[in-house]
Amino acid sequence: MESQVTKPGSATNNLLVDGHSTRRAFKDKAAEIGVTVGGTMVFVALLLIFFYLLYVIKPIFDGASIEPVTEIALQHSDSPTLMVGSDEQNEVLYRVSKQGTVDFYSAITGQLISTVQPALPDGVSVTSSAQSAPSEQRFALGLSNGEVKAYGIEFTLTYPNNQRLITPRVRNLLGDTPLVINPKGGIFDLVFGYSADKMSFAYQTESGQWYLNRQVGEENMMTEEIQWHAAQVAINDAPEQVNQALLTPDHRQLMLMAKNKIFIYDIRYADEVELLQVLDVKEAQSKVVNVELLAGASSILVSYDNGYISQYFQVNSDKGRLYQKIRDFPDVAPVSVMTTEFYRKSFATLSASGELTLLYSTSERNLLDQKFDIANATTMSFSPRSNGLIVDAGNKLHLFAVDNSHPEVSWSALWEKVWYEGYPEPQYVWQSTSGSDDFEAKLSLMPLAFGTMKAAFYAMLFAIPLAISGAIYTAYFMTPKVRNIVKPTIEIMEALPTVILGFLAGLWLAPLIEDHLPGIVMLLIMLPLSILLTAFAWHCMPAKWKQRLPETYQELMLVPVILFVGWFAFTMSPVVEMALFDGNTRQFITNDLGITFDQRNALVVGIAMGFAVIPTIFSIAEDAIFSVPRHLSNGSLALGATNWQTLTRVVLLTASPGIFSAIMMGTGRAVGETMIVLMATGNTAIMEWSVFEGMRTLAANIAVEMPESAIGSSHYRVLFLAAFVLFVFTFFFNTIAEVVRQRLRDRYSSL
Repeated sequence: MESQVTKPGSATNNLLVDGHSTRRAFKDKAAEIGVTVGGTMVFVALLLIFFYLLYVIKPIFDGASIEPVTEIALQHSDSPTLMVGSDEQNEVLYRVSKQGTVDFYSAITGQLISTVQPALPDGVSVTSSAQSAPSEQRFALGLSNGEVKAYGIEFTLTYPNNQRLITPRVRNLLGDTPLVINPKGGIFDLVFGYSADKMSFAYQTESGQWYLNRQVGEENMMTEEIQWHAAQVAINDAPEQVNQALLTPDHRQLMLMAKNKIFIYDIRYADEVELLQVLDVKEAQSKVVNVELLAGASSILVSYDNGYISQYFQVNSDKGRLYQKIRDFPDVAPVSVMTTEFYRKSFATLSASGELTLLYSTSERNLLDQKFDIANATTMSFSPRSNGLIVDAGNKLHLFAVDNSHPEVSWSALWEKVWYEGYPEPQYVWQSTSGSDDFEAKLSLMPLAFGTMKAAFYAMLFAIPLAISGAIYTAYFMTPKVRNIVKPTIEIMEALPTVILGFLAGLWLAPLIEDHLPGIVMLLIMLPLSILLTAFAWHCMPAKWKQRLPETYQELMLVPVILFVGWFAFTMSPVVEMALFDGNTRQFITNDLGITFDQRNALVVGIAMGFAVIPTIFSIAEDAIFSVPRHLSNGSLALGATNWQTLTRVVLLTASPGIFSAIMMGTGRAVGETMIVLMATGNTAIMEWSVFEGMRTLAANIAVEMPESAIGSSHYRVLFLAAFVLFVFTFFFNTIAEVVRQRLRDRYSSL
């Protein structure tokens, strides 16, 4: 058979060439479209993440809103109002008069549900009345015969026929047995505190003398009945004319307001009442209108007739814990009535003209300032869930719906020092949860941002010298045969899960460093010196000796030197510790130097996270140095430059964009690292640069607290804000890296 050979230029050959060209063009176009679509989708995904974070974060910076719900005409308004309130669902409102009459109203229909009159002995009248802390919904009556009665407002929730039914009632807290605390006469200016095993009553007699009566209950082990033991003491140094009296729910302090001064008494022990402090709350050209206790009863709010409000709480001093002014709230409408929330540090003020202002003490936010038709209000109170506000004005009960979800968050609370209750000074604090209902969330992001930067700094301090030096030697000096082994080995370290590194750092490395701290310090000094001395010795060695070691494996001679130095440092560590630090380096650091030493500290994190970051920096930097065209280095050597001069003045300058990108990529990874800092630190949100103390980073904090945060809460949204800050951090580092890389490329591209 004759073989047919396609001749060049024939029609068949042209068809084959055209077919190959068409397929190649199709593949190129498909690849171009795929890369474009993929890059666009990555960009879109980043934008979606960015805007979703903003969507979750935005509500925490919104102000509050208050809307009128209903108003109910009062049926019995012959006696002034003592207190108002509602149930948790804001469906039943109540009003307590100063004579003890309790009226319950339906917020839905506006009808009177029931009226409860206090049972008083014949011929006995109410001489004084008082309410307890708002969250307790209790009140007490002082009678003309020296007897006191205490009541609590309660609501029972049932579901007859699958319909919710709220039944209000008034419970007599003292039972049927009369409690007489002043047999000689009536009780005036009564103030009280009630708990399951303790009752405190402070009152003034008709003669003006103040007394404290303490009832302490003990459970009988046989009958399980509460037996009450009374103690009463006269407060001889009390002011005569008291405008307002307050007693803290914990039965520790009694406050008497008189002539712009608050007399604060320590009443922890009924038989040892002493004057703790006389707090002068006078302001120039203003008059005190009202004094209230914030939730938790740790802070005193003083309002003035010019709209000025001051907050006081106790701070440690040379004379003990004393009240002092912490912050002011100016530019508020002249205060007529003021009330506080049950469990948060929010409070509301109302002017005589009906201007309502809602504020939060710690964040210093003015959440709302709005005028309503509720002039000349007499009493105001929040509902138990703080989503309702009840106002007694114009012989009507006004119910307002309150939307105030995130009052504790503000720019200053997140990024500036805040003076929290019980703290000696303004501080940056992150403490999101506690076991107490009176706890106030402290959501400063500064300790977390600081901890993130601290962890990244020590990690890069460890990683950059090793990674860059290793990349320079591997790419420029190492023989190709050894490089083909070393480079993949280091790069494969990047596949090691960071949770393994964190596990090893927390359970193995941290105790190792603590037990051999002098050896670690010796290692940091001796290791570079030993390498330099080895290099100098090799340089001074006769040429015939050098030739005995193949040039390909010259690097391996450092391995025994490094191993020996490491063994020697750890072996001598106990000896040095015993000689210089009396056998306990940690005690020396803590007691003699005054530096806190945590086992899981920044040194552990720096070493562990440095190992995680080294492969990233090494790989990118090594590729950049190795990719420098050979004609540049060969030309430099041909002109008489040494290897070192060629490296520092030609190779590194040309590769500097890639080296800088490697460093910034490593920094970005260190900033976003989670598992290592989660497992290798104490996760303490402190702001100390000490290498012997730990930290808490943004990423670790999100990992720890996100599972326990309530969806939609301030804590939940602030965690998303922390994620947004972390996102901005990494975006910033990557952007800076790209900008600097482009400028370095433009500058040294002419080499």
